[in-house]
Amino acid sequence: MSEVVKLAVTDRCAVVTIDSPPVNALSAAVRRGILERVEAANVDAAVDCIVIACAGRTFVAGADITEFGKPPQSPSLNEVIAAIESCGKLVIAAIHGTALGGGLELALGCHFRVATNDAKLGLPEVKLGLLPGAGGTQRLPRAVGPEFAVKMIVTGEPIGAAEARERGLIDDIVERPADGAIAFAKRVVAERRPLLLLRNDDSRLADARADRSLFTAAAAAATKKARGMNAPLACAEAVSWTLDTPFDDALKRERETFLKLVVDDQSKAQRHAFFAEREAVKVQGVPVGVKPRPVERVAIIGAGTMGGGIAMAFANAGIPVTLIETGEAQLTRGLGMMQKNWEATAARGGIAADEPGRRMVLIDGKVGLEHIRDADLVIEAVFETMAIKKDVFTAIDAHAKPGAVLATNTSYLDINEIAAVTRRPQDVLGMHFFSPANIMKLCEIVRADKTAADALLTAAAVAKRIRKTPVVVGVCHGFVGNRMLAVRGLQGEALLKSGALPEQVDAVITRYGLPMGPFAMGDLAGLDIGWRSRQDRGIRWDIADAICEAGRLGQKASKGYYRYEAGSRAPISDPEVEKIIDDTCRRLGLTRRAIDDQEILERMIYPMINEGARILEEDIAARPSDIDVIWLYGYGWPIHRGGPMFYADQVGLKHIVGRLEFYADHLNEPALRPAALLARLASEGATFASLNAAKSDR
Repeated sequence: MSEVVKLAVTDRCAVVTIDSPPVNALSAAVRRGILERVEAANVDAAVDCIVIACAGRTFVAGADITEFGKPPQSPSLNEVIAAIESCGKLVIAAIHGTALGGGLELALGCHFRVATNDAKLGLPEVKLGLLPGAGGTQRLPRAVGPEFAVKMIVTGEPIGAAEARERGLIDDIVERPADGAIAFAKRVVAERRPLLLLRNDDSRLADARADRSLFTAAAAAATKKARGMNAPLACAEAVSWTLDTPFDDALKRERETFLKLVVDDQSKAQRHAFFAEREAVKVQGVPVGVKPRPVERVAIIGAGTMGGGIAMAFANAGIPVTLIETGEAQLTRGLGMMQKNWEATAARGGIAADEPGRRMVLIDGKVGLEHIRDADLVIEAVFETMAIKKDVFTAIDAHAKPGAVLATNTSYLDINEIAAVTRRPQDVLGMHFFSPANIMKLCEIVRADKTAADALLTAAAVAKRIRKTPVVVGVCHGFVGNRMLAVRGLQGEALLKSGALPEQVDAVITRYGLPMGPFAMGDLAGLDIGWRSRQDRGIRWDIADAICEAGRLGQKASKGYYRYEAGSRAPISDPEVEKIIDDTCRRLGLTRRAIDDQEILERMIYPMINEGARILEEDIAARPSDIDVIWLYGYGWPIHRGGPMFYADQVGLKHIVGRLEFYADHLNEPALRPAALLARLASEGATFASLNAAKSDR
C-alpha cells in the first residue's frame, strides 16, 4: 500500500490520512493510496465508519496538475469517489486548511463533511481554463443549490467554513478535524441519521427545476465577465445539466468536457500563467544561503496617487506604515483620498463597514523626511523626474538608518544613477508598483548594478507579504513592462499615420482581450504625462503631440483621442481627432490607406514580442515567462492568452519573424527587424517555452 496514505483504527473508526506535502495534491500515488485504504477499511469487521483526513497544513488542495497532458494513471479520481460512494460504511471528510478542486470533489463524495473554522472550500479549476472533472459540477449544486454552485464554480472563488455550513456544504465546524469527525460520526450513528449521498439527493434542485429562470439569471451574472473565455461558459453549462440530465450521464459529459478543455489553447495559457507566477519568485543570481533582511517598519515618501496606493496595499495586508509628505496640506489631501477609497469599497460590499477605520489606523501620516529614521524599508513615490528623485534620495541617505532598504517607485528612470547619489548603493533598488497600487498585483523589483543580494530578496519578500507578485528585472529605460509598452505606443502612432483611427485600434485590442485599448488608456492616464516625457527626452510623436497641442489632454480635459460627456468616462469618437490626424499626415506628406484588423493586431503585438526578445538578450528579464507574468498582472493581458511570449509560441516564431520582416521592408522601419534571439529561435524551430525550460534547469 502507498506510504503517502496511512490507515489507523481508533474506537472502531478508520482514519485514512493523506500525507503528501506540501498540499496533499491528488497524485496517482495518493489516489491509489486512498482507494486501497478505503477498501481495506470497508472489509474490516472492526471498523464501523471511515474518516478521510490529511496531515500537514491543509486538506487536499487540488489535483496534481503536473499530470495534465500526460497519459492517465489508474485509479482516476472518479474511480476513487465511486469506491467511497459504494462503500457500505459511513464516510466523513475531515477538512482543515483548504479543500480545493479535486480535494473538495473528494469530500463531496463522502456522506458528511466537517471542517475547522478557518477552512476554505472551493472549485477553482476555471482559473486554469478547466471545469471540475470529478463530479464537482454535479455534486456541489446538490449540496448548495445550483444558483450558488454556478457562482462558486464559474468564479472559482472559495468560501469559508461558516458560509459553507450555512449553505449546506459542510455539516459541522470542529476544532480538530479527525477527532471532530470521529465525534460527529458517533452522533450520526446514535441519532440513526440516514446515509444519503449527494448523487442521490436532488432536493436542492427542486426550485430551479420548477423555475429555470432562477438558474439562468444566476448563470448570466456569474459569466458576465467571461470576455471570450471558454471555461466559464463550459462550467455554467455543466451545472445546468443537474436540472435535466441523469447523474451518471452528466458525469460522463463533464469528463468529456474536461478532456476537451485540457487540450484547449486557453487552458494551456492559463496553466502556463500558473506555473510562470511560481517560477518568477525564484530570484536568479543570489548566492545560496542569503536571507532577506527583517522588515518591521516601512516608510513611504509621497502621499499622491502612487504613494497613497502603496500605503493602502500595506494596510490592506495589516502592515503599519509611516506616510511622509512635504507639507500638511498634501498629507491631509492624501490621507483623505485613501479614506474615501476605502469607504467606497465598503459601500460596494468589498470590505466590512468598519474596515476603513481599522485600516486608516495603520497609516501614520508625518511631515518631513526625518521620520524615516526607524524604517527598515523606505519606498520613494514622488514625481517622475530625475532631478527630484536625486534630491529625495540624497535626503533619504542622510536620514535612513544603516541597513535600511531604499526603494524607488520609478517607472522608467535609471536606478543606477539614483543609487549613485547615496553612500550605500548596495541598499538601493526599484519597487515599481502599478496603478492603482492597492489593486494591481504586480511589483517589478529592479536590480541595480550594485544592489546587494539580501536587499533584493527583502524587496521580493515584502512584495509577497502585501500580496503582490514580485518579478525581478534589470535596469533599462522602462524596465520590462513600460519598455514594451513604449514600443506598442510607437506602433499605435505609426498606425494612425498609416490610416487607422484610434477607435479601430482600440477595438482590435479589446477584442483580443485587453481591458482597454492604447488610446483610451492614454486618455485615462492623461496624455500630458507622455507628452512631457517626450519633451524631456527631445522626442516628437507628430500626431500624439498635435493632439496635446490642441489642448486634448485626455479625460481630465473632457477630450483627448476621444471626447467625453460631462461626468462620463465613456469614450466617444470625435471627428476633430480625425481632422488633426489628416492635417498632420498631409503636412508630413503621408498618404493614409485602409487598414484591416489583422494588420493592426500584428503591428501592435508582434513588435512587443520582438522587444521582449531584446529584453531577454540583454538579461533585463531572467525568463520569457517572467515577461508574461509582468504583462498578465501589470497591464491586464488576458489570462487565456498566457502573456505575449506564450502567445508568440502559439502563433509560431517563424510566422512572427516573417511578418516583422515584411513590415520592416514595407513600412521602412528598421526597428521592426527581428531581434537576434527571436530570429535564432525561429531558425532552430525552438520556442520561448524551451528557453524557459533551459533557464529553469540552471
